[in-house]
Amino acid sequence: MLSLKNLAIAGLLSASLAAHATETRTLNNGNLVLEDVPAIPAALKQDLSRFQNIRSAAFRGWADEGLYISTRFGEVDQIHHVAEPGAARRQLTFFSEPVGQIATRPGHDEIAFTMDAGGSEDAQIFLLDPDSGDSRMISDGESRNGAILWSEDGKFLAYQSTRRNGASNDLWITHFGKAGTTASMALESPDGSWWGPVAFSADSRKLLVQQYISSTRSMVHLLNLESGKLQRIAGDDEIHSRNYAIGFGPGDSSIYFTSDRNGEFTRLLRHDLDNGQEQVLTGDIDWDISDFVLSRDKRRGAFITNEDGISRLYLFDPRNDRYRLVDALPMGVVGGLEFSDNGRQLALSINTPSTPTDTFVLELGGSALSGGALTRWTNSEVGGLATENFVEPQLVRYPTFDEVDGKAREIPAFVYMPRNAKGPVPVVISIHGGPEGQARPVFSSTYQLWLEKLGVAVVVPNVRGSAGYGKTYVALDNGYKREDSVKDIGALLDWIGQNPALDADNVAVFGGSYGGYMVLASAVHYSDRLKAAVDIVGISNFVTFLTNTRDYRRDLRRVEYGDERIPEMRAFLEKISPNNNVDKIKVPMFVVQGQNDPRVPVTEAEQIVESLRDAGNPVWYMNALNEGHGYRKKENRDAFSEATALFFAEHLLQAPVPGWQADDAE
Repeated sequence: MLSLKNLAIAGLLSASLAAHATETRTLNNGNLVLEDVPAIPAALKQDLSRFQNIRSAAFRGWADEGLYISTRFGEVDQIHHVAEPGAARRQLTFFSEPVGQIATRPGHDEIAFTMDAGGSEDAQIFLLDPDSGDSRMISDGESRNGAILWSEDGKFLAYQSTRRNGASNDLWITHFGKAGTTASMALESPDGSWWGPVAFSADSRKLLVQQYISSTRSMVHLLNLESGKLQRIAGDDEIHSRNYAIGFGPGDSSIYFTSDRNGEFTRLLRHDLDNGQEQVLTGDIDWDISDFVLSRDKRRGAFITNEDGISRLYLFDPRNDRYRLVDALPMGVVGGLEFSDNGRQLALSINTPSTPTDTFVLELGGSALSGGALTRWTNSEVGGLATENFVEPQLVRYPTFDEVDGKAREIPAFVYMPRNAKGPVPVVISIHGGPEGQARPVFSSTYQLWLEKLGVAVVVPNVRGSAGYGKTYVALDNGYKREDSVKDIGALLDWIGQNPALDADNVAVFGGSYGGYMVLASAVHYSDRLKAAVDIVGISNFVTFLTNTRDYRRDLRRVEYGDERIPEMRAFLEKISPNNNVDKIKVPMFVVQGQNDPRVPVTEAEQIVESLRDAGNPVWYMNALNEGHGYRKKENRDAFSEATALFFAEHLLQAPVPGWQADDAE
């Protein structure tokens, strides 16, 4: 009898063979289906192997002795313990799926974590004993759960869940008592927005709650867990603004949050619960406050700013609202801030353009604003490569089609140039997802691989609609302005043409999720200026996407892209959808998908592949049956990176890469 997986493979193969004369094969125990993707030359595999074995080690929580981190020694990221700086990583979990969120339970030797299956994103919550390695599921096994948060006494675990009906993003709490665990809904979502917990009060009677509606509108609430009363702290029904909850101040008499309601960027504010008065605490910083934490005793604080995509770390004194920039950090992106229980150390993760994510600890002095040495706890492997050869990007700004205050609007972009480049070099434009995401100067083994092995430049733009540049900028592509962001790629192609170091005749586009849509849309509008395009889990038709995306996401996405139930908006979305404009695409395409993707369903990839083939356009197709919105398993990521390198070698480069001939294929 055929297994379900084999039946799925058989169905995919027969359907594709019946409709097109495609060459189909499978890899990775049948989990990876490839159509018209050539076999990978052995020399290519060898050249890429070291780039594929780069690891990272992100901070995930304080242990009684040492730290918890996540890293990969097998196929996926798992939880590890590190006893001291530079010590060996002791693996605690050994699952075939990557571990998601992690939250250490206060006052107990337990860790709560989330994990889904096959990229479905229906994450379940588990409780782990780090000493024995035993774990047990404490959620229902069916719903989607996340944003896990412990109360300060470890008796309550709050989280977001779709448990009620599979669609609504409600807030639930599990109580850990002597008689066992009991789960109950604490807040029923009244609409299609997302509701999740942020912080318990010290007595566990109140809960700070985040409501997310869209990239330009979010609210902060205070929930009384005894009475059920919900009090809005920040956010307005009439004037849309971003408001993000942080936590309670000393004595639970105030609440910290960030907001952009009085400016372009999110600033740190304190709301007094007794009199309702508010005070802006970072009024002199014209960048988003992206993260803020307080020590357990509320005597110390720290926050991160996002300044042109680069993180800056500040120490904060809650007693006088003063703060100080920490100068010891390298240029890059910082995250995962958490004070030790005694408040004398601050753990964080640092990622730079030339080093993957590693865990560090900042030693703190006697006062809230005094910081000492920055100690590196992990040294992630880089596949034996020389880190000094890794390329760091240059931040540039290029003019686009519209104006601001009488001058051309400028689009920020990070440019990676290959070392020792001679003459104009081919270009890969890498477009981030979102659309409200932001490309930042982080380490990318993919970019470093392309730079060294293909000799191409990589340009990473933050087109309009990207976060990090103010609320006006992030809203510039909403609704009927969707294709204005595509015009920013056209302006980038103009800029490339004016740069003598770049070869405007050999340009490719690459992107995932919303970036995948941007790849397809760029191919619609600029095929005559492109040589290749790689679409990863991209939206090919906005109407079918909104119809088929999972229920819990649909209303959130309608706010961003438009409501397809409105006839005028539906007509517009159909008009701009790449799948309805395939006749304009004249560029080789590589489409990459995960079968279990809950965000951008596999049907989005299937329909664009079919339409491209019907139009006679060359297309490679890769679909992982055990993945979702992007590839998380190493064997699938390796196959994808190898195929992408071969695709660019064949369609972007003017000369073949030595040794990468098909007759050397394994």
